[in-house]
Amino acid sequence: MDGWSALVLAGGAGRRFGGEGRAGKLLADLDGAPVIRRVVEGACHVPFVEVVVVTGADNARVCAALAGQPCRFVHASDWAEGMAASLRAGIKATAPGASGACVFLGDMPLVPPSICPALAEAAERAGYAARPRCEGKPGHPVAFARAAFADLLALEGDRGATGLLAGRTDLAYIDTADRGVLLDIDTPDDLRAAAWAWKACATSATSDRATSRGALPKP
Repeated sequence: MDGWSALVLAGGAGRRFGGEGRAGKLLADLDGAPVIRRVVEGACHVPFVEVVVVTGADNARVCAALAGQPCRFVHASDWAEGMAASLRAGIKATAPGASGACVFLGDMPLVPPSICPALAEAAERAGYAARPRCEGKPGHPVAFARAAFADLLALEGDRGATGLLAGRTDLAYIDTADRGVLLDIDTPDDLRAAAWAWKACATSATSDRATSRGALPKP
């Protein structure tokens, strides 16, 4: 991960989530902590040179939800334009000379952080970007090599980087069975599904640790 930054996009209004005000889904509780905190905690477990959180619709509350996390913030004042505004702000804020940036979405708390080193390596080999793929579907986070920065800075609108990646030959995929790379939170039903999956992962991790200590028999 030498020279790689993490960008966490947390600038949207979350209108489809409904009922909890702006950016409600990012601040919704996921097993005792806000969704956005779970995402940033995951990014901070990877040896990035920095974790940059891009805020927008609810800057103050998102920053408060991340109190104590080893990240820094940049506010996309033009967040209402769409995801492109957050991407531009994040890329502009990366460390000078950054080798690349791994872009996380603030509503995807089940992304496996352990996939990030492989994504960064694959992006550097491919020359432009790499992303995970599960069940034949492209997922997140997306790792962009520095060669992609100029294109990211030129983005406009709410389609994010999807158009940049379509049909490229310098885009790599890392196949994974972990559906966390696909699962985002757009509705209260999505949040309930994420809460169930989060607890299942936590139970599995606890069992694995107990097995390694000899407290539980190996299956």
